[in-house]
Amino acid sequence: MLSFSPTTSKPALQRDPVSNGDARWGDRRMNHEELTERVRTLRATGRSPKQIARALGVPAATVAPLIRTIAAEQQAHAPEPQLVGCWVSPGWSDGLTVTGHPEWPDARTGDTGVSGLASVLVARRARHDKVSACGWLVDAYCLGVKDTVGPRTMDQADLAAFTRSFFAAYPGPPLPAPLDLAQHLVFGAVAYAGDLGLEPARGFETTTGHLGPWAGPSAIQFGRDGRPVFVQGPHDDPNRVLAKLDHAVGPGNYDFLVVSP
Repeated sequence: MLSFSPTTSKPALQRDPVSNGDARWGDRRMNHEELTERVRTLRATGRSPKQIARALGVPAATVAPLIRTIAAEQQAHAPEPQLVGCWVSPGWSDGLTVTGHPEWPDARTGDTGVSGLASVLVARRARHDKVSACGWLVDAYCLGVKDTVGPRTMDQADLAAFTRSFFAAYPGPPLPAPLDLAQHLVFGAVAYAGDLGLEPARGFETTTGHLGPWAGPSAIQFGRDGRPVFVQGPHDDPNRVLAKLDHAVGPGNYDFLVVSP
């Protein structure tokens, strides 16, 4: 146990046995700047977001956006690899409202009202005449980023085939898109899901460098017509998600489609 002299006004510190000796603030809540610096220090040691949250005694949902902010700051000071290409799936905006970007491409697919899924792929120049690609599966109605691919390094000659395979599940070819659309769609969906208490897929932080720094807010209104809609996928835990939605927006203020037991 560490403690300060009674003549000081600083709070006592406690040792957290789970965090291998990392100090956490026990007698008062850290302000935003203190929390960010503690997260920055622990992240530099290779700690995972869950380990950092446990060490500091705060929810993982509080730590996750700070880690993304820190990563964006680091990327802003690093040279950005040349953009090779950026693509989105057709129908990405079905059920969404977009403000102020008439130049963003889309090809409506006939909104069924139950999906909200879109895919994004960004490729950048890598070393030795190769390219590096990252992809995201976005649930724009509720869950944010459900899955990620990459960074995947390949010969540039293989990029076209990889792109076709990545978007093979959609009824039309992928749409070449400006990078800011990818940023607003991916980062915006993560922020929307975060407000619902839902975190992005594991490994998301390792893919954000391909998107580049982004300040937000998004020009996209997420949710189907602004309302959360949860459609259960094969790897989703419906009880956990519905409990998060009940807490965030309240029963009756969202829609859902789940598999009956």
